[in-house]
Amino acid sequence: MSGVQLKTPDELALQREAGRLLAQVFAMLDKNIVAGMSTLQINDLAERYIIDELQARPASKGQYGFAYVLNTSVNEVVCHGVPSATQRLKDGDIVNVDITLEKHGFIADSSKMYCIGEPAFLARQLVEDCYQALWLGIKAVKPGARLGDIGFAIEQFANSKGYSVVREYCGHGIGREMHEEPQVLHYGKSGSGMQLKPGMVFTIEPMLNQGTAKTKTKKDGWTVVTRDKKLSAQWEHTVAVTDSGVEVLTLRAEEQQA
Repeated sequence: MSGVQLKTPDELALQREAGRLLAQVFAMLDKNIVAGMSTLQINDLAERYIIDELQARPASKGQYGFAYVLNTSVNEVVCHGVPSATQRLKDGDIVNVDITLEKHGFIADSSKMYCIGEPAFLARQLVEDCYQALWLGIKAVKPGARLGDIGFAIEQFANSKGYSVVREYCGHGIGREMHEEPQVLHYGKSGSGMQLKPGMVFTIEPMLNQGTAKTKTKKDGWTVVTRDKKLSAQWEHTVAVTDSGVEVLTLRAEEQQA
C-alpha cells in the first residue's frame, strides 16, 4: 500500500460532497449541450456554474498548465481534448466531457459521453458498450479484490465486443491531489496487482476504440487521437472501496449504484 492514501470517514464525507456537486455540473450540462454550440461554450458554462453556483473550484484549470476547466474529446479524440471557440458540435458527433471539481480540499473526477443528435448506430453502440465496461470495472471493486480484477473485467468485455482498450492512460488514486497512487489499468490479469482496502479512492475511466488501441498526441501537446481516426469513447467515475464493496462518489441522478 506504499504511497496510497486511505481516506478516513471524515475525509470520505468531504470527497463524497465534491462528487455530489460534480454530478450536479453534469445535470446542468445535460440541458445545455446541443448541436451548434462550441466546445469552449461547454467549458465556460461549467466554469461559471462550478464557481458561482456551487462555490467550488474547477480543479483542472491550471493543473499541469492546462488553461481550461474540462476536456472535450469529440469523435476520434481519445482524451484531453482542448475546448475551442471554433470547434462546434454537429449532428452525429459523440463527445466526452471530463470534469474535475474540488470542494473543502478534496477532488472528484468524472466524465460522460454525449450523443449529439442522431449518431450512427455503431457510434452509439460504442458509447453504450463503453458505459457497460465502466460498470463492469466498478462492480469488480470490493475489499480483498485486486486492481487487476478491474482491468480484467473491462478488457474481457471490450474484446468480446470487438473493441481495443487504450493502454497509455489509466485511472488513478484521487483525494487532496488530482493524481495519487495507485494507477488503475483498464486491462490486466484477474487476481493480480495491489489488494483493495476500505478507504481507497480512485477513478475508473476506460477508453475504448473502434479500431486499434494505438494513439498519438497532436501538436498542441494535449489532444490524444486514435491513429486510425476511428471513434473512441470514455466514461469515468470516482469510486471508494467500502467495508462491504464499492461506493460511486460521482454517481449521477439518472444512474443506479452497482
